[in-house]
Amino acid sequence: MERQVRKTIVALALGAVALAFAGGTADAKEWKKIRIATEGAYAPWNATDASGKLVGFEPDLAKELCKRMNAECEVVAQDWDGIIPALQQGKYDAIMAGMSITDERKQVIDFSRPYGSDPVIFATLKDNPLAGTRFEIDRIDLTTVEPAEQKAIDALAAALKGKTVGVQVSTIHAEFMQKHLPKVEVRSYDKLDNAGIDLASGRVDAMIGDRSAVEAIAKEAKNMALFGPNLNGGVLGVGVGVGLRKADADLKAKFDKAIAEATADGTVGKLSTQWFGFDISIK
Repeated sequence: MERQVRKTIVALALGAVALAFAGGTADAKEWKKIRIATEGAYAPWNATDASGKLVGFEPDLAKELCKRMNAECEVVAQDWDGIIPALQQGKYDAIMAGMSITDERKQVIDFSRPYGSDPVIFATLKDNPLAGTRFEIDRIDLTTVEPAEQKAIDALAAALKGKTVGVQVSTIHAEFMQKHLPKVEVRSYDKLDNAGIDLASGRVDAMIGDRSAVEAIAKEAKNMALFGPNLNGGVLGVGVGVGLRKADADLKAKFDKAIAEATADGTVGKLSTQWFGFDISIK
């Protein structure tokens, strides 16, 4: 899934910690009622249908986890830019929004165990020369970049020289571009869908995002193709998990147990296959 918090958002969230600790939650011990935020604009992880209903893998998984926690849950929409500060301010109790578990985010909030993992990839128009770019390897683990993987990153940099890449703000994808492709020009968007709109109309040369989300946009647009190696690890995190306030260790324990059970009995795999077309669960 998922995304990297910018320094400005980190600062906002840190500033809200005191408020979260002071206010707390009325049912912090029993957690009979839990409010869960999602973006509603990152299909197939989460989306909003024509009637305004939140749909997707995470809304469905949230309902399943809440049953296992014997809790009444409400899934609410929240714009991505303010999703962590609003958690700290007590507007809801948890985040399920394709949010990758990264070291930077863990300075500000806590996470459940991961419930899914999705590689990151680029897309471009089918008639763009980038679509025909070939690489010697099809997967790069950024945790420890080996020589062959660095060669592939260098090939990406060469292919994207003079190009503009669309990226959603405050994401792990933006962090990847800054760290590994710093000389490539990027254009930032509030939602990945808007980056897809500009790519489809030729206003940018490529876009980057989680493979499932990019594939969904490419399928809808019909004039796009994926390219480049699948990327994971390092600044891209160790999987997608539930974002939680550090003070709510009891809620984290409940989510951890529910996720472990839902993974073991195949529920996460079943739901992800329904929405993604493949199993994203982490065994």
